[in-house]
Amino acid sequence: MGEHPSPGPAVAACAEAERIEELEPEAEDRLPAAPEDHWKVLFEKFDPGSTGYISTGKFRSLLESHSSKLDPHKKEVLLALADSHADGQICYQDFVNLMSNKRSNSFRQAILQGNRRLSSKALLEEKGLSLSQRLIRHVAYETLPREIDRKWYYDSYTCCPPPWFMITVTLLEVALFLYNGVLLDQFVLQVTHPRYLKNSLVYHPQLRAQAWRYVTYIFMHAGVEHLGLNVVLQLLVGVPLEMVHGATRIGLVYAAGVVAGSLAVSVADMTAPVVGSSGGVYALVSAHLANIVMNWSGMKCQFKLLRMAVALICMSMEFGRAVWLRFHPSAYPPCPHPSFVAHLGGVAVGITLGVVVLRNYEQRLQDQSLWWIFVTMYTIFVLFAVFWNIFAYTLLDLKLPPPP
Repeated sequence: MGEHPSPGPAVAACAEAERIEELEPEAEDRLPAAPEDHWKVLFEKFDPGSTGYISTGKFRSLLESHSSKLDPHKKEVLLALADSHADGQICYQDFVNLMSNKRSNSFRQAILQGNRRLSSKALLEEKGLSLSQRLIRHVAYETLPREIDRKWYYDSYTCCPPPWFMITVTLLEVALFLYNGVLLDQFVLQVTHPRYLKNSLVYHPQLRAQAWRYVTYIFMHAGVEHLGLNVVLQLLVGVPLEMVHGATRIGLVYAAGVVAGSLAVSVADMTAPVVGSSGGVYALVSAHLANIVMNWSGMKCQFKLLRMAVALICMSMEFGRAVWLRFHPSAYPPCPHPSFVAHLGGVAVGITLGVVVLRNYEQRLQDQSLWWIFVTMYTIFVLFAVFWNIFAYTLLDLKLPPPP
């Protein structure tokens, strides 16, 4: 009897293709969102030798076979990453990050430095979008400097959860202002009312041991003119930033600006009270403006130079109003009117911590060295301010205004 001929390369390739097709139905059920251990099982099936790598060809075939389950812009990005690996292999961690929608630094570097297959059609050129899609696209162009990030955000955003943090803070500020206005029977320049400082939310130097006042002062405003500008900036700048970067990151920047504002006053303007949310607002706006300047060519928001000028003029007018009020004859001597230094504390947070947050869309902040440098600086300042509040007032024999 004659010997059977050995299978040729074409037969082997067909067998390999059939083996992949047998695996793919199982992968299809897990592609949308699978825990890391599921991805490990799938990865090992494509890596029978346990080398820790799979070929980009297999990765591309997996993406192509599940293209209906992937958003088109995400598919562009993932294919670009596959092409960017010059050695033709993808490691396990990159595989998990991609399939789990985790965008690491290596992910971005591979996209930016590799042989990209991204479509030349910009997100702005797409037609037939619904009102909500146009809004999401508008937010993307307002806040993100890179087209790849804008496309990724456009496909990823689900409005779940909505930008609840900035909206909740704003509603509380308005509600408490109206309540206080009814009690005092005054809405314009409320701060000049003799009983204004009696509110338990205001930061007062004589009551600095009541720690909640370092935060709750944001719910008290000098008047409707003070509240109005802060609310407008919170909604026009804070809400889009929260839609892109999430409540946790934007809330962190806002809260850091608020605390830095009151602590800065307690160190630099020791006899003055503090009111208003300008510390948090100026932190967000300063971070956003600095991010635009640092990524000027990449930011595609319309009329950006004019809008920056308007924002800076509004912030300067509000800061000028605060400086004027601080040195205006007080309505409750010997205590002066509220300080303006909180604005400066917010700006300092915005151009440090805030910029790092806004420049690292969906990147791990703990992987950024600048993040840890600025966190350390902020922590040192807070500790210094705490010790200052405990000891400096006594050591300097400072005469503080009596409590309200």
